[in-house]
Amino acid sequence: MKKTLLLTFSILILLITISCDTKYSTAELKSNFTNEEINDLKEITTFFVKNVCAEYDSDLKKCFRKINHDSLTASGTGIWARIDFEEQKKMYNRISPSTFDKIWMYCESTYYPSGTKSKDICAVAFGKYQNYLAELGKSNPRIAKYADRIQASGAFNGFDIQYYEILKPNSVFDLNDPNIQLILAIHYLSLNDEMTRNAHLIEQNEQTFE
Repeated sequence: MKKTLLLTFSILILLITISCDTKYSTAELKSNFTNEEINDLKEITTFFVKNVCAEYDSDLKKCFRKINHDSLTASGTGIWARIDFEEQKKMYNRISPSTFDKIWMYCESTYYPSGTKSKDICAVAFGKYQNYLAELGKSNPRIAKYADRIQASGAFNGFDIQYYEILKPNSVFDLNDPNIQLILAIHYLSLNDEMTRNAHLIEQNEQTFE
Protein backbone atom coordinates (compact mmCIF):
# COMPACT_ATOMS: atom_id res chain seq x y z
CA MET A 1 0.00 0.00 0.00
CA LYS A 2 2.76 2.39 0.97
CA LYS A 3 4.66 1.58 -2.23
CA THR A 4 1.53 2.25 -4.30
CA LEU A 5 0.97 5.61 -2.60
CA LEU A 6 4.63 6.54 -3.07
CA LEU A 7 4.48 5.62 -6.75
CA THR A 8 1.27 7.60 -7.24
CA PHE A 9 2.77 10.63 -5.50
CA SER A 10 5.93 10.43 -7.63
CA ILE A 11 3.88 10.28 -10.83
CA LEU A 12 1.86 13.32 -9.74
CA ILE A 13 5.04 15.29 -9.05
CA LEU A 14 6.42 14.28 -12.46
CA LEU A 15 3.21 15.34 -14.21
CA ILE A 16 3.20 18.70 -12.41
CA THR A 17 6.85 19.29 -13.39
CA ILE A 18 6.17 18.41 -17.03
CA SER A 19 3.10 20.65 -17.00
CA CYS A 20 5.13 23.61 -15.69
CA ASP A 21 7.83 23.09 -18.31
CA THR A 22 5.20 22.87 -21.05
CA LYS A 23 3.50 26.03 -19.84
CA TYR A 24 6.77 27.92 -20.01
CA SER A 25 7.71 26.54 -23.42
CA THR A 26 4.90 28.30 -25.21
CA ALA A 27 4.34 27.93 -28.95
CA GLU A 28 5.81 31.39 -29.62
CA LEU A 29 8.96 30.52 -27.70
CA LYS A 30 9.37 27.20 -29.49
CA SER A 31 8.95 28.75 -32.91
CA ASN A 32 11.62 31.38 -32.28
CA PHE A 33 14.17 29.82 -29.92
CA THR A 34 16.08 26.56 -29.44
CA ASN A 35 15.62 24.48 -26.29
CA GLU A 36 18.91 25.83 -24.93
CA GLU A 37 17.77 29.40 -25.55
CA ILE A 38 14.41 28.71 -23.90
CA ASN A 39 16.24 27.46 -20.80
CA ASP A 40 18.30 30.66 -20.83
CA LEU A 41 15.14 32.75 -21.08
CA LYS A 42 13.73 30.86 -18.12
CA GLU A 43 16.91 31.71 -16.20
CA ILE A 44 16.40 35.40 -17.03
CA THR A 45 12.80 35.34 -15.81
CA THR A 46 13.66 33.40 -12.64
CA PHE A 47 16.48 35.80 -11.79
CA PHE A 48 14.24 38.83 -12.25
CA VAL A 49 11.34 37.49 -10.20
CA LYS A 50 13.55 36.29 -7.34
CA ASN A 51 15.39 39.61 -7.15
CA VAL A 52 12.35 41.83 -7.34
CA CYS A 53 9.92 39.69 -5.34
CA ALA A 54 12.05 37.84 -2.80
CA GLU A 55 9.90 38.88 0.18
CA TYR A 56 6.75 37.84 -1.66
CA ASP A 57 7.84 34.22 -2.24
CA SER A 58 8.65 35.08 -5.87
CA ASP A 59 4.98 35.70 -6.62
CA LEU A 60 5.15 38.31 -9.39
CA LYS A 61 1.46 39.21 -9.29
CA LYS A 62 1.42 39.69 -5.52
CA CYS A 63 4.73 41.52 -5.71
CA PHE A 64 3.52 44.06 -8.28
CA ARG A 65 0.42 44.78 -6.22
CA LYS A 66 2.31 45.23 -2.94
CA ILE A 67 5.30 47.30 -4.08
CA ASN A 68 4.93 51.07 -3.71
CA HIS A 69 5.44 52.05 -7.35
CA ASP A 70 4.53 55.69 -6.72
CA SER A 71 7.34 56.00 -4.19
CA LEU A 72 9.85 54.47 -6.60
CA THR A 73 8.70 56.78 -9.40
CA ALA A 74 8.98 59.80 -7.11
CA SER A 75 12.61 58.88 -6.44
CA GLY A 76 13.29 58.74 -10.18
CA THR A 77 13.50 54.96 -10.42
CA GLY A 78 11.14 52.01 -10.74
CA ILE A 79 10.78 48.37 -9.81
CA TRP A 80 14.10 47.63 -11.53
CA ALA A 81 15.93 49.50 -8.75
CA ARG A 82 15.36 46.45 -6.55
CA ILE A 83 17.73 44.41 -8.75
CA ASP A 84 21.38 44.04 -7.69
CA PHE A 85 23.29 44.99 -10.83
CA GLU A 86 26.40 43.03 -9.86
CA GLU A 87 24.23 39.92 -9.57
CA GLN A 88 22.61 40.83 -12.87
CA LYS A 89 25.99 40.83 -14.60
CA LYS A 90 26.66 37.37 -13.14
CA MET A 91 23.33 36.24 -14.57
CA TYR A 92 24.44 37.43 -18.01
CA ASN A 93 27.40 35.08 -17.69
CA ARG A 94 25.16 32.13 -16.81
CA ILE A 95 23.30 32.29 -20.10
CA SER A 96 24.71 31.49 -23.51
CA PRO A 97 26.35 34.46 -25.30
CA SER A 98 24.26 33.57 -28.35
CA THR A 99 21.06 33.95 -26.30
CA PHE A 100 22.26 37.30 -24.96
CA ASP A 101 22.95 38.42 -28.53
CA LYS A 102 19.36 37.61 -29.55
CA ILE A 103 18.11 40.25 -27.08
CA TRP A 104 20.84 42.77 -26.31
CA MET A 105 23.86 44.42 -27.85
CA TYR A 106 26.32 47.05 -26.68
CA CYS A 107 26.36 50.44 -28.31
CA GLU A 108 28.57 53.46 -27.80
CA SER A 109 27.12 56.47 -26.01
CA THR A 110 28.59 59.91 -25.39
CA TYR A 111 28.11 61.56 -22.02
CA TYR A 112 27.94 65.33 -21.82
CA PRO A 113 29.23 67.87 -21.00
CA SER A 114 32.51 65.92 -20.80
CA GLY A 115 32.11 64.14 -24.13
CA THR A 116 33.06 60.87 -22.42
CA LYS A 117 32.28 57.77 -24.48
CA SER A 118 31.17 54.47 -22.96
CA LYS A 119 29.29 51.29 -23.82
CA ASP A 120 25.60 51.03 -22.99
CA ILE A 121 23.10 48.22 -23.32
CA CYS A 122 20.84 48.48 -26.37
CA ALA A 123 18.10 46.37 -27.93
CA VAL A 124 18.67 44.14 -30.92
CA ALA A 125 16.03 45.69 -33.14
CA PHE A 126 16.03 42.84 -35.67
CA GLY A 127 16.48 39.33 -34.33
CA LYS A 128 14.90 36.36 -32.61
CA TYR A 129 13.60 38.23 -29.58
CA GLN A 130 12.06 40.92 -31.75
CA ASN A 131 10.48 38.22 -33.93
CA TYR A 132 9.11 36.60 -30.79
CA LEU A 133 7.52 39.90 -29.69
CA ALA A 134 6.05 40.41 -33.16
CA GLU A 135 4.51 36.94 -33.08
CA LEU A 136 2.97 37.57 -29.66
CA GLY A 137 1.75 40.89 -30.99
CA LYS A 138 -0.54 39.10 -33.44
CA SER A 139 -2.80 38.17 -30.52
CA ASN A 140 -1.91 41.07 -28.21
CA PRO A 141 -1.95 44.52 -29.92
CA ARG A 142 -0.28 46.12 -26.89
CA ILE A 143 2.74 43.86 -27.29
CA ALA A 144 2.76 44.66 -31.02
CA LYS A 145 2.98 48.36 -30.15
CA TYR A 146 5.75 47.65 -27.65
CA ALA A 147 7.69 45.69 -30.28
CA ASP A 148 7.33 48.55 -32.76
CA ARG A 149 8.71 51.02 -30.21
CA ILE A 150 11.78 48.87 -29.57
CA GLN A 151 12.41 48.40 -33.27
CA ALA A 152 12.09 52.12 -33.95
CA SER A 153 14.34 53.27 -31.09
CA GLY A 154 16.76 50.37 -30.69
CA ALA A 155 16.35 50.72 -26.94
CA PHE A 156 14.19 49.76 -23.98
CA ASN A 157 12.41 52.87 -22.72
CA GLY A 158 10.90 53.28 -19.27
CA PHE A 159 7.84 54.95 -20.77
CA ASP A 160 7.07 52.01 -23.08
CA ILE A 161 5.44 50.03 -20.24
CA GLN A 162 3.88 51.86 -17.30
CA TYR A 163 3.24 50.08 -14.00
CA TYR A 164 -0.36 51.31 -13.89
CA GLU A 165 -0.99 49.49 -17.19
CA ILE A 166 0.07 46.27 -15.53
CA LEU A 167 -2.00 46.82 -12.39
CA LYS A 168 -5.26 47.97 -13.96
CA PRO A 169 -8.22 45.52 -14.03
CA ASN A 170 -8.25 43.17 -17.03
CA SER A 171 -4.75 44.26 -17.99
CA VAL A 172 -3.29 42.79 -21.18
CA PHE A 173 -0.16 42.24 -19.09
CA ASP A 174 -1.25 39.00 -17.43
CA LEU A 175 1.35 38.39 -14.72
CA ASN A 176 0.52 34.68 -14.69
CA ASP A 177 1.46 34.37 -18.37
CA PRO A 178 5.08 33.16 -18.81
CA ASN A 179 5.37 35.25 -21.98
CA ILE A 180 4.47 38.43 -20.09
CA GLN A 181 6.80 37.47 -17.24
CA LEU A 182 9.67 37.12 -19.71
CA ILE A 183 8.87 40.40 -21.46
CA LEU A 184 8.75 42.27 -18.15
CA ALA A 185 11.95 40.58 -16.97
CA ILE A 186 13.89 41.64 -20.07
CA HIS A 187 12.32 45.11 -20.03
CA TYR A 188 13.15 45.89 -16.40
CA LEU A 189 16.57 44.24 -16.46
CA SER A 190 17.37 46.42 -19.47
CA LEU A 191 16.25 49.56 -17.63
CA ASN A 192 18.36 48.61 -14.62
CA ASP A 193 21.38 48.14 -16.87
CA GLU A 194 20.73 51.46 -18.64
CA MET A 195 20.40 53.34 -15.35
CA THR A 196 23.21 51.61 -13.43
CA ARG A 197 26.06 50.61 -15.75
CA ASN A 198 27.34 54.15 -16.33
CA ALA A 199 25.80 56.05 -13.43
CA HIS A 200 29.31 56.88 -12.22
CA LEU A 201 30.11 58.57 -15.52
CA ILE A 202 27.33 61.04 -15.07
CA GLU A 203 28.76 62.00 -11.68
CA GLN A 204 32.49 61.74 -12.32
CA ASN A 205 32.92 61.79 -16.11
CA GLU A 206 35.27 58.79 -16.05
CA GLN A 207 35.98 57.05 -19.35
CA THR A 208 35.40 53.28 -19.32
CA PHE A 209 34.76 52.37 -22.96
CA GLU A 210 36.32 49.07 -23.93
